[in-house]
Amino acid sequence: MPVPSLSRALHAHLGAALLGVAVLAAPVAAGAQTAYPGKPIRLVVPFPPGGGTDMIARTVAQKLADQNKWNVIVDNRPGAGGNLGVDAVAKSPADGYTLVIGQTSNLAINPTLYPKLPYDPLKDLVPVALVSSSPIVMAAPANSPFKSYADVVAAAKGKPDALTLGFSGNGTVAHLAGELAENAADIKLRHIPYKGAAQAMTDLVSGQIDLYMSSVPTLLGQVRNGKLKVIAITSAKRSPQLPDVPTLAESGYKGFEAVTWFGILAPAGTPAPIVAQLNKAVNAALQQPDVADKLRSEGGEVLGGTAEQFSALLKAEVPRWAKIVKDSGASLD
Repeated sequence: MPVPSLSRALHAHLGAALLGVAVLAAPVAAGAQTAYPGKPIRLVVPFPPGGGTDMIARTVAQKLADQNKWNVIVDNRPGAGGNLGVDAVAKSPADGYTLVIGQTSNLAINPTLYPKLPYDPLKDLVPVALVSSSPIVMAAPANSPFKSYADVVAAAKGKPDALTLGFSGNGTVAHLAGELAENAADIKLRHIPYKGAAQAMTDLVSGQIDLYMSSVPTLLGQVRNGKLKVIAITSAKRSPQLPDVPTLAESGYKGFEAVTWFGILAPAGTPAPIVAQLNKAVNAALQQPDVADKLRSEGGEVLGGTAEQFSALLKAEVPRWAKIVKDSGASLD
């Protein structure tokens, strides 16, 4: 089943201004600059340590601290597919001292997947800045007999619901990308949802599960050290970090694309000057060569842009993923 192009949506809303000086928010008043921040800023990661979201958050948080002499604390609050951490921030004081790094799953997918989501991403949060995006990959243990997605399809057709497919969290982009890949090939895999990437990596490397869907940053280290191999990638084009891995579109599933994006948000009602100051700081951090190189080396594409561009993207992504969820038949069961 073709997936509507996320890359087209990103470029439509971000355009050529990404990471350019032109996208930086106008300076806030001198009084606001001196008043904020007057205490540590907490950046909530709604997933456990060690995964791709955590790596991105810590890379950006460290640069924000270094460049601005701020005290930025990364706070991991996993649970319920990222909902617990996002909800905690949505209900926090709107003073700029509690932020969250959200992604496609908990901001654009969960509103449809969860019948009683405790927050509304369009009403309870205000976008600050996009950070990066990443394709999803299907990986297997290094000694797996599978060399391509065609091998997986052949094995699954021979033994329906026998091969195991892991992913971190129901309703994540990885989960839906797996569902969509199965639907496209008319196969059925046995799903093994994990609370985070750390235990999943242990089980995958040891062969306790056959396959795993995840963003590139989560898996790239284990691929480079020879413990895992990547069978397919969900982006429209091949990844520069995995140039030998064919896309699912190349593997016979024309139009297939599923990419996840990451961005920083604050509680709704956060003063506009503070949002502007944070946006300017995040863009400045992303322009630093060490940060950009780190994100790219882990399989990500650096984004950035204005808070308004992130807001426009989010408003487009919620209905886009609502259709994908419904068309795929994905559920939390």
